[in-house]
Formats: sequence, C-alpha cells, structure tokens
Amino acid sequence: MHITQLNRECLLHLFSFLDKNSRKSLAKTCHKLLEVFQDPILWSLLNFNSPVELKKRNFLLGPALKYLSICWYSERVKVCNIEDWMKNNFQKDFCNKHENTVTDFLLEVGNRCPNLLSLTLSGCGHVTDDCLLLLLRNCPSLKTLKLENCVRITDRTLEAVTLYGRSLQTLHVDFCRNITQTGLERVREKCPSVMLRAERSANMIPDSKPEKKFMLEKSSRKLVQL
Repeated sequence: MHITQLNRECLLHLFSFLDKNSRKSLAKTCHKLLEVFQDPILWSLLNFNSPVELKKRNFLLGPALKYLSICWYSERVKVCNIEDWMKNNFQKDFCNKHENTVTDFLLEVGNRCPNLLSLTLSGCGHVTDDCLLLLLRNCPSLKTLKLENCVRITDRTLEAVTLYGRSLQTLHVDFCRNITQTGLERVREKCPSVMLRAERSANMIPDSKPEKKFMLEKSSRKLVQL
C-alpha cells in the first residue's frame, strides 16, 4: 500500500511523530500530504531552538496553537544580552540580522493564536515589553509564562500581568536583569494566586544609560572622599 492510500486519520498520526522539517519535506511530495501538513490538529505545540528556525515556515500558525517555546542556548546569546550602547560594530551587525525576528513572530502569535495556554522564552534578548503586553491582552487563556534571560523585559511586563493575566497561574522571570523587586512585589500583591518565581532577576545589575552610570560613579567617588 502506498502512503497516500492511508486515510486522513492514519496520516495525521504518522505526521505527529515527525519533526517540523520532516513534515515539511513530506508535504512537498503531493497535494494530499500537503493538506495533512496544513491540518491545524498537528500544530497545537511548537518548539524552536533558535530565531533562525522561525523563518523556515515549516509549521502552521493558527488558533490551534496551545504551547509555544523559543529557547536559544547558543553562545551567541551573550552578544544580544550586552547593553545596546556598549556593543561594538561587529556586535551591532550581528544583532541587526535577527533583532526583530522573535518579536515579529510573537506579534503574529498574539494576533493569530488566541487560545495559547503556555509560552516559554529563553535567551530571547530582543523581546520587548510591548510584545508581551500584546500577547497577554490577546491571549486571555494564557496560564503559563516563563521568561529566562530576556534582558529587555522590565516591570512593564509585570504590570501587564496584573492587568491582563486573568488566567495566569505560573509566572517565571529568571535572570531578567531589568526586573525590580518593586515590580515583583506588585505582582504578589495584585495576583496572589500566581506562582511567581524570579531567580536572580531583582538582584542583577540593571541596564542604564552611559550618562547615568557616570553620575553614579561620580557620586560614589564623592562619598569615598567624604
């Protein structure tokens, strides 16, 4: 029996064992398999290991998506985590190639995936508060939000959680250096039922502009002299 002679239920079951690339390759062989590839049932969960994977278009994005994870553990993440004003030209060029990749993708998710239940972002150094605010507002069923090493996330995201995270049960903001203790306390106060974890975040050195750092160093020198 040829694979195309199998009924749709069997084909969907077979596709469910394949990764995104294999599904896409198989879908290119004939129209029937392409239709199976495009069935929303296959795409309730998406995992990505780098921003580059988001551009492959080897997946289907829609209301069926429930679980999304983008985790980038490459050494190159360290470049994205450097404060913008401290980056040299090489580092800036590197970041420019993918600076908006994850953000643009998440904006699509916010507009097309209203049934999202879980979002995990790790090493996504260019994701902004505005992006997560849109997601929280447009995905009212979101129960789990896990952020790790997302350096541009600030207390604005925590504020959005208190305003729009009505279904949220779990919130992790680990190693997000621009999160403050004040923001965390506000979440605990406004959303006592949320399981909040913030490993190291409020204890890390936050970003600041060069002139601000200069003023702090100047003040420190004056104190030492006194």
